[in-house]
Amino acid sequence: MSVCAGAAALAVGGYGLAAALSGRWPAGAGEVAVPYHAHLWDLLHGRTTGDLLFNWNSGYGVPFLADFFAYLMNPFSWLTVLLPRDQGRLAVLLVALATIGLATALMAHLLGRLHPGPRRLRALAAVGYGLCAWVLDVGGAAPMWLWGLVSLPLLGLVGDWCLHERRWVAGSLCVALAWAGNLYTAALATLAAGLLFAVRLFATPRPFRHRARATGRAVTATTVGVLLASPVLFVAVRAARGAQPESPVLPLGPAGLGGHLARLLPTVQGGRPLPDVAIGVLGLLLVCGLPFNRRVRVRERAVWCTALVLVVLGFLWTPTVVVWHGLAIPAGGPYRVAFALSGLLVLAGWVSLAHRPDLLTLLGGAAVVAVVAGLAAGRQSVPASTWVVLGVGAVVLPAALAVLDRRHTDRRATTAATWVLGAAVLGNAVWSGYAAFASAPADTVSPAAVRAGYAAVRAGTDWPAGRSDPGPHAFTANDPLLLDGQGGGYASGSLPTVAALLLHDLGAGWTAGGRQVAGVTDPVGRALFAVRAHLDDGPPPDGFTPARAAAPPLVTVLPPGARTDTSSVWSRQESLLGSQVYDTPLPVPAGGSAPTLHGTSGWSVPGGGEGTMFSATCTPGGTAYFHGVWYRGTVSGLGTSYRSDGEQPTTAVAVHRLGTVPADGVVRVTLRSDAVSQVPARPIGCLRAGALEAAVTRLTATGATRVEAGGHSLGATLPAGSAGTALVSVPATEGWSCSVDGGAAAPGSVLGMLAVPLGAGASHLACAFRPPGLTDGLTVSSATAAVPVLVAVFARLSRRPTRAPRRDRRRAARGADGT
Repeated sequence: MSVCAGAAALAVGGYGLAAALSGRWPAGAGEVAVPYHAHLWDLLHGRTTGDLLFNWNSGYGVPFLADFFAYLMNPFSWLTVLLPRDQGRLAVLLVALATIGLATALMAHLLGRLHPGPRRLRALAAVGYGLCAWVLDVGGAAPMWLWGLVSLPLLGLVGDWCLHERRWVAGSLCVALAWAGNLYTAALATLAAGLLFAVRLFATPRPFRHRARATGRAVTATTVGVLLASPVLFVAVRAARGAQPESPVLPLGPAGLGGHLARLLPTVQGGRPLPDVAIGVLGLLLVCGLPFNRRVRVRERAVWCTALVLVVLGFLWTPTVVVWHGLAIPAGGPYRVAFALSGLLVLAGWVSLAHRPDLLTLLGGAAVVAVVAGLAAGRQSVPASTWVVLGVGAVVLPAALAVLDRRHTDRRATTAATWVLGAAVLGNAVWSGYAAFASAPADTVSPAAVRAGYAAVRAGTDWPAGRSDPGPHAFTANDPLLLDGQGGGYASGSLPTVAALLLHDLGAGWTAGGRQVAGVTDPVGRALFAVRAHLDDGPPPDGFTPARAAAPPLVTVLPPGARTDTSSVWSRQESLLGSQVYDTPLPVPAGGSAPTLHGTSGWSVPGGGEGTMFSATCTPGGTAYFHGVWYRGTVSGLGTSYRSDGEQPTTAVAVHRLGTVPADGVVRVTLRSDAVSQVPARPIGCLRAGALEAAVTRLTATGATRVEAGGHSLGATLPAGSAGTALVSVPATEGWSCSVDGGAAAPGSVLGMLAVPLGAGASHLACAFRPPGLTDGLTVSSATAAVPVLVAVFARLSRRPTRAPRRDRRRAARGADGT
């Protein structure tokens, strides 16, 4: 226990010290982790509009349970409740530190189960895992992925129990804990733990019968554990099927041997995406020396070296990389599984260290490290700090290890050598962490501005009568979670396609191929989503200005026979609004490089040159808007000029306001494209003066007179005898069920927005959401729970001493009395 505690303390202290010295956070921590943990704080304190099943804050209403499982199921995330809401960054840091500490402690325990050895050295070896480069570069920014760091040694211990044929029930529960904590990383950790189990199974001579029994226990414990986590599994799989596809990623291709080898060295980051697998100079020296360690059995060395070579090769070939990543390369980082290789390297290094590496082992390991460094330096830019760490390590570490080998019976010498090794390991980790954190971009979001934004959004809240949308000003990609609004912005791997396409089709922007969406920014779009308050960009120090606008209720009514028009963003907005409010002229080329019209698919605009001018005629006094969608270049018109950074299909640009239509009604727009680019056939829409106000007044009169919202439900009171279709301003995601006046009604969709037919006339609408897959998952999990219970009961009964029959006990008693 003391070894595990010491290892955890060293890892936590090293990570915290590196963060304090650099004054930076891992890149990306503020974009995803902080907003999600702020939302968790709101949920735990009952301060938000949704619940675990549904998220009213983001995407104008989207399922949440799959995202909760993906981003907040790290058990340490609940530490968030202990801190004030505005201390989100500190909360995320505490979650990361606690997870790193637990993972390091478990690895220290697993090393002891793998092979006995010096306790203090075991703690130092575990630190190489807890502060591997993956943690410093990637994992620290994502507490949900960090749970994979815990899962690997935890599942390794399950394999150890199976090898010794004990604790089957505890093993299955540990598998369930790993898979429930984070499904994605647990699957990867299971692969690595399975490989470790196979190595241990064949590295030592064992009877075939024992191998068969141990394998059977491992397979059944893993299967039962995964099935116990069925609610997570079923909900996540169903959410993934309906989620917006990931952005296309470039093939990994050959990165060069030097590039991959460089990632074994400390403080090497950046450049082409490659696996961050460095475990420190000590771990690298031990792994490289394992083939030369004659004190390790030949068979064990051969099995370990073969396994490591196969895993390393698996990181070089695209098909095997895809397998390691669950048959899909993540768009955000193609080597999220790197911690698995780091863990295997640490385990292999411990095998060598536990057998007291001799001089030949140290010299062989140092030679291999020198070759690795030489190849890396010849083909990859290696920073000067790497050579400093390697130079110091090349002198200090072999000397200390040699002392441990030659004078292992001398307590003073071994204690001094251990302290030297500890200082080297901790210094290596802190320096590597400092280099990783210092290279992260500086945080430009002011905590004071975030607090002011939170107060402004809360002040404008009128839920459920209307929404308070943080956009278009943006602190992060998840401002509605960060500021507790009810906006359209959302960044999630489980964002439903129907939600992404609805916002996209109504003129909102998106990035990451639609996995990160923004709220609508034009007046008609805001009216469609009942946005009554929002934050516009503004002057310092806060960077925003609160704004308000009239909007209809969340539930409106389209009259019978209403038709939809999908020819342009303007016609789609009008179809949902139920009124024609735009002039949408077909623009005419009016100068510059000539564009080419491709029918309804849009215009091709030449790149470079003097630009291309379009002109269109609208009603004077209206407001002109431009929607370039995928256009990349500069847009100028009516005194406005802005940069459009569209790139199909990854980045779509939102509708942008140009200005007031002049008295002659002519709107001229000049496009200066970076390269040949596309714009829609009707990119210009002119909102006629007073038209939207009249439409909002009509929708308010015919829409819901009262709206009530629960955590995952919505009820609306309609004017008596309402007929046609009720439009609920949420995306029509799978999982909604509705009733009209107490009778079941089949919810549908109008251009992606939830729609419920009202029949001949209705006065009340009620809808509720249940995540697809939850019922099936709970059913499977409940049925599976009987298995470990029965096994535990049977094991308990089998251990009870059998009692002799009563007749025999009486005879024995009479014999003892001499009767």
